[in-house]
Amino acid sequence: MSSSKQQVNFDLTVGHQDPDQAVNWNRRDLLLYAVGIGHGERELDYTYEQSLGFRAFPTYPVVLALKGTHQDTNVFSEMIGSRGAMPGMPNLDPNTIVHGEQSIEVLHEIPLISGDGWKIRKRVVAVHDKGSGLIMEQEAKLVSPVGRVHAITRGATFYRGGGQGTGYSKDLSPKPQGAKLPEGKSASFTLREKISYNQAALYRLSGDYNPLHIDPSIGQKGGLGGTILHGLCSYGFAARAILRAVVPTDGEQGKPAAQLRFMSARFTSPVKMGQELETSVWIVGERDGFTEVAFEQQIVGGKKSLGAGFALVRKVPNVTQGKL
Repeated sequence: MSSSKQQVNFDLTVGHQDPDQAVNWNRRDLLLYAVGIGHGERELDYTYEQSLGFRAFPTYPVVLALKGTHQDTNVFSEMIGSRGAMPGMPNLDPNTIVHGEQSIEVLHEIPLISGDGWKIRKRVVAVHDKGSGLIMEQEAKLVSPVGRVHAITRGATFYRGGGQGTGYSKDLSPKPQGAKLPEGKSASFTLREKISYNQAALYRLSGDYNPLHIDPSIGQKGGLGGTILHGLCSYGFAARAILRAVVPTDGEQGKPAAQLRFMSARFTSPVKMGQELETSVWIVGERDGFTEVAFEQQIVGGKKSLGAGFALVRKVPNVTQGKL
């Protein structure tokens, strides 16, 4: 249930900055995330800490705002509780949350062990009040102890049934223009993989403990027919396909690797355990020294799960532990 509409003032919400959030991680966290998004023994540079090329998979920062500094499980509603306390924002049921869009810009390497002093700096950059629900977009910067920004993520959260009837729409941060899928042209690379029945149970251990992805009753109440896969997990599956489209050996020991600079996509349909995902990638050009790709992800025999995909990737010939 939302709070009284008289308390809603989205002009106070957009631009609001939360207090800095402390975060940390270690090698085990990086390994768990890599396995959670489908890496296996083929990609030992992501799944084996003794590999000379062992490094963080570049999309790892997307989980940090929900993980925080926890090395145990946490309570999802408490991790996002500050959203309800934002000025001008109604109190909404966290169980109605669906991920709408996600982007990540990787500016510097993610170290294998954070140590203390790392933080997430978040601000609300957009609110869109629609008839079917409420969309809030947050920007999160991963900042090192010396103030260097290593990654910038932007996520759109859709609250089903949370619309306030105001028609409000404001965005402080224009989104980058991505490549469109070439019409009538076959994909440059396609990766098809089956989602295991324990994929969501595994991925949530990276820090996203939203009960929607483990408790069937939550999804049934929301009209989703039970548990669904984390959108950011299918996003990670897509990221793996994107890197391999540009550098087929990415993740393999002693082989050329791929460096991700930017990736964005829209979540279009939920994915369920046991389904098969097919990520199709089109190499469309060059931009600022990076290969520009467009991509989409399809549930085999079903709907599109990720759309409007765009990424910038480049090849890196030499890799040492933690460094591209």
